[in-house]
Amino acid sequence: MIRKLSEAECRDLMERGDIEAGLTAGPAAALILTQSWCPQWTAMKAYLSQAEAAGPEIKIYYVEYDIEPWESLDHGTFMSFKENTFRNREIPYVRYYRNGGYYRDSNYISLEGFKERLGIRH
Repeated sequence: MIRKLSEAECRDLMERGDIEAGLTAGPAAALILTQSWCPQWTAMKAYLSQAEAAGPEIKIYYVEYDIEPWESLDHGTFMSFKENTFRNREIPYVRYYRNGGYYRDSNYISLEGFKERLGIRH
């Protein structure tokens, strides 16, 4: 499953400091926080369906916060949250979860590296 986070989920993420545990329940999940114009995000987005195909239990969430109308109304609050809370100013920023818990993070990564961090065997 690959899907964009809703505004409510993004606001909840900011309030909690991490994604809601119900979204990451299961063997493997990824949260991608990025901006739409990023060339590395374009490359990653092109291979996500291949990672998803590795198993029906794989959950991939993303938000391109630069094009969200609520983000411009909030004057960049989500971007500030991402950069300050996760201490990462690069995009795409990826958080990996295994068995419902945070595992590690990265920025742009190859398909093989992405699958490895999710615990997907080739």
